[in-house]
Amino acid sequence: QVQLVESGGGLVQPGGSLRLSCTASGFTLDVYNVHWARQAPGKEREGLACISNSDARAYYADSVKGRFTISRDNAKNTVYLQLNSLRPEDTAVYYCARNRGSCFAPFDFRGQGTQVTVSS
Repeated sequence: QVQLVESGGGLVQPGGSLRLSCTASGFTLDVYNVHWARQAPGKEREGLACISNSDARAYYADSVKGRFTISRDNAKNTVYLQLNSLRPEDTAVYYCARNRGSCFAPFDFRGQGTQVTVSS
């Protein structure tokens, strides 16, 4: 069964950090670009970062550049998103997704997500 499973979310204070994981099963993640995106209640989905399959080049949205870092460990079939300097406006469901070709092409599959809540 093809799955992307996110983990690592939780409640954190402003200024804190979290590391999210996205683990694939049923397929090999290293042939795909992997994305992280988020969606907060009442807001549109926001793409945050993408890491390419070919050279692990990373792309970031301006809203998270310098605070979030995407990385991949193909041996573990896992992609990570390190979240630093978290703000209340970062509160959302974070999910990972995959695609092939360009990082700017649409996703073809995504996980269910993990909740991140930033609050004091």
